[in-house]
Amino acid sequence: MRSVDEIEAELIAPGGMFELGEEEVLGEQVKVFKNRNRSLREIVESSAAHGDSEYIVCEGQRISFRDHLARVSAVAWQLRHTYGVQPGDRVAILADNHPQWIITFWATVSIGGICAGLNGWWSRQEILYALDDAEPRLLIADRKRLARVADDRLSCPVICIEDDFTTLEQGWDARDGRAHALPDCAIAEDDPALILYTSGTTGRAKGALLSHRCLITFLASAIFSGVRMMMMEAESGAAVTGNSLPNCGLFSAPLFHLSGLFSGVVTSLAVGMKTVWTLGRFDPEKVLRLIQAERVTTWPSLGNMAALVLGHPEFAQYDVSSVNRLGTGGAPTSAATQQRMTRGFTGTGGRMALGYGLTESSGVGTHNWGELLQQHPDSVGRVFPGVEISIRDEDNRALPTGAQGEICIRGSCVMLGYWRNAEATQAVITPGRWLCTGDIGHFAGEFLYVNTRARDLILRNAENIYPVEVEHCLELHPDVSEAAVLGQPHEEWGQEVRAILVVARGYQPDIASLEAFCGKRLAGFKVPTQWEFRHLPLPRNAAGKILKNVLSGDADPPITEG
Repeated sequence: MRSVDEIEAELIAPGGMFELGEEEVLGEQVKVFKNRNRSLREIVESSAAHGDSEYIVCEGQRISFRDHLARVSAVAWQLRHTYGVQPGDRVAILADNHPQWIITFWATVSIGGICAGLNGWWSRQEILYALDDAEPRLLIADRKRLARVADDRLSCPVICIEDDFTTLEQGWDARDGRAHALPDCAIAEDDPALILYTSGTTGRAKGALLSHRCLITFLASAIFSGVRMMMMEAESGAAVTGNSLPNCGLFSAPLFHLSGLFSGVVTSLAVGMKTVWTLGRFDPEKVLRLIQAERVTTWPSLGNMAALVLGHPEFAQYDVSSVNRLGTGGAPTSAATQQRMTRGFTGTGGRMALGYGLTESSGVGTHNWGELLQQHPDSVGRVFPGVEISIRDEDNRALPTGAQGEICIRGSCVMLGYWRNAEATQAVITPGRWLCTGDIGHFAGEFLYVNTRARDLILRNAENIYPVEVEHCLELHPDVSEAAVLGQPHEEWGQEVRAILVVARGYQPDIASLEAFCGKRLAGFKVPTQWEFRHLPLPRNAAGKILKNVLSGDADPPITEG
């Protein structure tokens, strides 16, 4: 039986399906897939080959690849000719997982525009900040999100998905799928295509600016991993048998998240896979109903989604035998959880995958799957071909295998930078275009292990949370003099938000009122769920910074001058 190394060598060799070469990208020589698309527009245009097969299924709406292309073409025409969207202009989307989100994304990038995917869980203040930052020419939003800024005067035209989106589709004929052709537009690989807002350890959300090349690298890597998995399964005799169902993916991750957008939208369009989408708050029973009704074969879950579905009291009453592949991401997944998932979804035969990547690396980094995942359940996997990962010390020097240090990524997947934030860009992209992730890890052989997440960053249910943002919110409370916010391990969410407050003497803390206070200023997922109250000052170092490692119990209090 051939090893994974032998299979990979065959795929990336000269003349292979995924032949690698070297090219200059943004001033640096990096490895690239030779056989690749040159823009996202090419992917849209080639989707016509999938004809009348279903692409999008959502709340009773069923859209074929042919109809989708026609709608994208119509919306692209309107964006260009009615709203004057030119290459480099932003079109912002603030909505649930509506099909119109997907159509707008493809229309925008197909005319050289930049899609700004705004977090649908944001509060009013967060929405207004992002709109001011992105300066879109047009905002596409649904009623629920628009209600949050109903009393604000926005600086760009607004299209409400439920009320006005049909005006963007003028020229599309549902009877025969006819529409305007895509407007002509020259697009270079390194032209910007997408802004996704991501959190760091300090400050407000930053917009990671991704190019057409970035997303195409993700696509090529995803297809590579699929082919590699099938070849390995064939070698071991573990290939899917007895299930001839067409590929169908269920996507419950939000479209403003790379899991929903990159895997659910981009990859599925390229390979001709049917996608089923959920709207609204995550509902385990809805997921079970859709798996059964649509004969879903693939479900990439995020955070605690799988745990909620498996723990649903009616799980055994639903037929989930169609699911032959599972994926997980957004939060660490223990070996016990992995086993529970594959035991519950018996059709997988143990087939499961996970990986490691950041928004800033277009979701590309490592991949672990199948038997390799069973053998190394705590590892995030092997590095993708064409990507370099280096473990580095504080002086940016590469460390030997086995040493612990910062995980740094290099390749055609690395973002262009943070939108209009040169200082933040320079802080994470070092000479040679190495992306410093802020995550600490090590290699054991060819397998990467992530030892801890970015310092102070909290990851709850696949959503990044800035501790400083929550701290600043808490310190607005008249009876709070100091606030420290930490991530605390949580069985289902990965992490939850723990707030440690120094309160005014005589103040009787009321958790419900504190939660309401935060809820008016922050998205719900950022509101603390664990609270601790103190009267003595929080420990700080000589520079005045709060020592969170002391608060978490990972270090002793410092000796101070008396």
